[in-house]
This record gives sequence, structure tokens and C-alpha cells, in this order.
Amino acid sequence: MNGKIMLLTFFIIAFSFLVAGTFVIGNLLEEQEKDIGQRAMLVARTVSQFPEIKTQLQEEDFQKASKITNDLVEEIRYINKAEYIVVMNMDRVKYSHPFKNTIGTKSESADLNAAFAEHYYISKAEGTKGPMIRAIVPIMNEENTQIGVVVVGFGLPTLSLLFKDFKTEILITVIISILFSVWGAHTLGRHIKKQMFGLEPHEISKMYVERTETFNAMHEGIIAVDSKLNITIFNQKASEILGVGDDDPTKYIGKSIYDVIPDTRLPEIFFTGKPVYNQELYVNQHSIMSNRIPILVDGKRVGAVAVFKDLTAFKQLAEELTGVKAFVQALRVHTHEYKNKLHTIAGLLHLGHFEQAIDYVSQVKYQHDHVTKFLNERIYNENISGLLLSKISRGKELGIEVLIDEESKLTKFPAKLDHHDFVIIFGNLIENAFDALSNIEQDYKEITISIDDQDGILAIMVSDNGLGMTDDVKNRIFENGFSTKANENRGIGLFLIEEIVNKGNGNIEVLSEPNKGTTFIITFEI
Repeated sequence: MNGKIMLLTFFIIAFSFLVAGTFVIGNLLEEQEKDIGQRAMLVARTVSQFPEIKTQLQEEDFQKASKITNDLVEEIRYINKAEYIVVMNMDRVKYSHPFKNTIGTKSESADLNAAFAEHYYISKAEGTKGPMIRAIVPIMNEENTQIGVVVVGFGLPTLSLLFKDFKTEILITVIISILFSVWGAHTLGRHIKKQMFGLEPHEISKMYVERTETFNAMHEGIIAVDSKLNITIFNQKASEILGVGDDDPTKYIGKSIYDVIPDTRLPEIFFTGKPVYNQELYVNQHSIMSNRIPILVDGKRVGAVAVFKDLTAFKQLAEELTGVKAFVQALRVHTHEYKNKLHTIAGLLHLGHFEQAIDYVSQVKYQHDHVTKFLNERIYNENISGLLLSKISRGKELGIEVLIDEESKLTKFPAKLDHHDFVIIFGNLIENAFDALSNIEQDYKEITISIDDQDGILAIMVSDNGLGMTDDVKNRIFENGFSTKANENRGIGLFLIEEIVNKGNGNIEVLSEPNKGTTFIITFEI
């Protein structure tokens, strides 16, 4: 490859010199043409002022006058190296010419007409020896009357003549240019080779194709930007997850990230230089789990990359797992609960209290039907209804009264949020309340849940009369991994809740006092 680069670079430099040389030679020829014209005019004016020539033009003996004139003019022509100097009277009869056989003939040249009207000028004409520059000047006598015309011609320099005159300079210039071209091409080739880590172009092409296909084969979306925030990597999975809706994501390479996906929050990683891991984002109306990392080369930030997964499938899987666990837990609770109730009924029947047994069965049925009917009518999502029903049963097992405000109602979710998010919110808040009540000794333990959905505002309140929190604990409860318990896998529930609240542009408020309980109030616009 180094040889190819050298050869290509040499030809580029040589061609550049050729183009530059053409312009230089053109300008040089133009300047020489101007100088020759001025020289011809000077000689023509000099000849037109010679008294002897003026005298001979007025002599009657043409043979004698033309010989004297021609001898004088030829001497001047020889000294000034002109191609010809022609003197004519007003009848256009030639008194001098380098070819003596033309002396005495008349000139038929049309471009001399102005000169016979007392004009002097420079013209270009084609002569027997090639292109000529001619200076044409009228000859005036002592009475300021025109008596003739003088024409002085100089040959224009040709390229061959120019090269002949400047052959030494041109040869030195060409040799130096070739040497520097070869040296520059060799240096540039080595530099490019070094910049490409010694790889050949076909190897770089192969690596690019393999890299692109590797990124497209991954199950994670990948987007990378450079220092100008232009997209450098955009794989197929990223296009699918973010719903860009194009089968060829490579068309976005080179475009600004703001023009393609303005809400990736990838530019802030480049500007801050701080990575962010496992953060849930809502991008282009899709919920994703994102890792965003700055790209550093030799300690300098040159871009940023985001690797992310679609959370929809994970949330569905988590919900299914949560639902199975909740179902198993509910079965266990109901088994224990109904076993106790069956023992009560059996005892009443054994003692012969048949009416009391019937009343007890009716009461149990009424309580169950009332709660189920309330949840079905007021909570318009079966996932949330099932979760709340299981938590009520779980509270009975723990000796905790779980109360749902009779005025509660949930008809729709805020923008950007779905039932997956609310399962996380209700599940974690109620479980935290269970924890706060399970380790204290008091006669009555209560968790109150209220859901207010009206006037474009959704307000959720979960309150307990448990341990409560100090101000120091309350200030840290939303930190990822913070927990007042030593158990593993703790300290993430409230962190997830805060992430969901921020995603839905909501607000969360915590009211708590030690030994008096805790209240969480979350509000959204809907």
C-alpha cells in the first residue's frame, strides 16, 4: 500500500506542478507579449521621427529614395532585432522591407487603414514566421501633415523558444520538484500507513464490514457519537428498540444525534465525562434500560456510546414472575385464612350453634365479595386490582389491616407510564410498610391506601403507623442500595420508584416521624 500511496501522491503533486506551470508560462508569455509590443512601438516612433526618412518620402526619385530609406531602416532593424520595419508613403507604396523584391509594391493589409488617418496602435497578425506583434505609427512632416506610415514587427516567443531561453532554470526547477515530490510522497505514505496501524485498505474494509455486522448481530441497541455529536454507530437493534422505523440504520451515520433522536441524553455524557449505568430512560416513547459511557482516547474525550435494552419484555417477564409469586403467596394466605375459618365453622357446628355458623359464613362471603366488587369497579386495571387484593390478604396473615379508601379510583395512567410501573410503585410502598410494621409491638397495625384520580391529577398515598424515619434516613431513602436493614438485595425499591416518578414527570413527598409512621404521597398529571 505504501508504494501505491507514493505513486498516487507523486502523480498528484506532478499534476499540480503541471497546472501551476501552465498558468505561470501563460502569464510569462503574456508579459513578454506586452514588453514586445512596447518595444515595437518605441522603435516605430523612433523611425517615424528620423528627418532623413521624412525627406526621402517627399523625393520624386523613388529608386534613390527607397534605397536610402531601406539601408537606414535595415540598420535600425538589425540593431533592434526586429523581424521587419516597413516604411510606406500615403499611397501604401513600400520604401523598405527585409525582402527587397517587395519594395515598390503596395500593401493591401486592411488593419493599416486607421494608421493612414493619423492613428498609432499595436496589433497582432500572422506572418510568414508565425504570429507577430506589430506597432503601426504615422509619419508626419514639419507642417504636421501625414506623409507616410511605419510598421515595425517583432515575432512572438514560442514555447520551444521559451524553454530554450530558460532551459537551465526549468531543468533545476523540475529536478527539485521531482525530488521533493518523491520525498513528500514517501513521507506521506509512511504517515498514512502508521495512522492506519499498518493495515491495507482491503483489511480496513473487511474490519469495517465485520464490525458493522457484529453490532447488528447483538441483542442490545448501540448508538455512538463523536465529539461533534454526529452518529458513528447505529445498529439494527437500536433502530428496532427505538422505533425509528427504517430497515437501513446506516443512513443515520454522520447525522447529528439531535436530528435523529433528540432525547437520548447521550450528549450530556460527552460533556460531563461521567458514565451512567443501569438507568431507565424514556426515549422516543420507548422505555429502555441504558448504560451510557464516554469514549476516551489517550485520556481525551472523543465521543460517547449508549448500550441499551428494551424494558418492555423485561417488565412483562418481571410482571409474570411477580404475578406467579403473588398468586402462590395469595394461595398460601388464603389456605391459612380459610383453614382458620373452617375450624371456626366446624367448632360452631360441633357445639350445635347452627345459626351462628350460617351467619359467620354469610359474613365471610360478604367481606370477600365487597372487597372484590370494590376493586373491580374502582380500579380499571386487573393487574393493580390483583396486586392490592393479594396485599390485603398478606396483611391479614401478618396481623396488619390494609385499608383502601372507599373513594379511591384509578381510570388511566399518566403519559410515559403503564401498569408495569404502577405494580412496582404499589408493590414496593406496601412491602416497605409491612417491613415497618412487622418488627414493632403494638395493638393495632394499619396501612392506608388512597388513589385519587380527578381534575387531571392522579394522587397516590400509602401510609402506615409503623416505625417512621429520622431526617437522616429520610434524606437517603432514594439512594440506590441504601437500606436500614443488613439483608442483601435491599435498597433498590424506592430508587426504582423515584426513577418511575421522574420518568412520568411526577412528584413524590415523604412525611415521617419516628414511632409515628410514614406517609408517601405521589402525584402525576394525567
